[in-house]
Amino acid sequence: MKINQALDSGELGVPERGAPARERLLQEALRIFADKGFAKASTREICQAAGANVASIHYYFGGKAGLYRAVLLRPIEALTSELTHFDDPALPLEEALRRLMTAFLCPMKVDGVADEHAERGMKLHLREMVEPSAAYKEVIAQYIQPHHQRVVMLLARHVGATGPDDALHHLAFALLAMVHDYSLSREFMNVLAPALLDGDEAVRQVLSRLVGYGVALVGHERGVRAAAS
Repeated sequence: MKINQALDSGELGVPERGAPARERLLQEALRIFADKGFAKASTREICQAAGANVASIHYYFGGKAGLYRAVLLRPIEALTSELTHFDDPALPLEEALRRLMTAFLCPMKVDGVADEHAERGMKLHLREMVEPSAAYKEVIAQYIQPHHQRVVMLLARHVGATGPDDALHHLAFALLAMVHDYSLSREFMNVLAPALLDGDEAVRQVLSRLVGYGVALVGHERGVRAAAS
């Protein structure tokens, strides 16, 4: 009997079908993949933690690799959903950078409590940055690359370039690294400067400064190009 037929009939003993069961698998997979990595994580362990039958991963995700890809993709989809209109040509540079950076500068706490899902997602992506898997590279190429190109074209407009070039890619990486580090290095920053990033007002102040720094970086690149022309 095919797996989906068995699940439909209840013969495999899956306790619950549909969105809640799939969600539990994603949450437990995130925790286990973040702690152990893809290779050492067991599908049986994930299913046991989620209260699901061992056939559930195949049913919902097509297998372990599909589950891992879904776990990797989830925070990326959440991020890219925030990157809707930052590159509107009608926006001044400052507002464009504010919209872009806001998507990356996400508080790691809600009402003073750490967001465990965000922390685990960050841990998993940090693991991938050190030892990137084929799945991670594919997800980045498919879902992040188009938005990177949007950033580069935005910068091209504001420095007077006709199109992308190496310097604009460097500038895009510098701008995003500057804001992204506030998520990646949040705990390290808390050791060096305790309470600096606590609360919504602190995050707003950081965002305001980073936007100003970004405008200055773009202005520097514009000046370099003007001097070379």
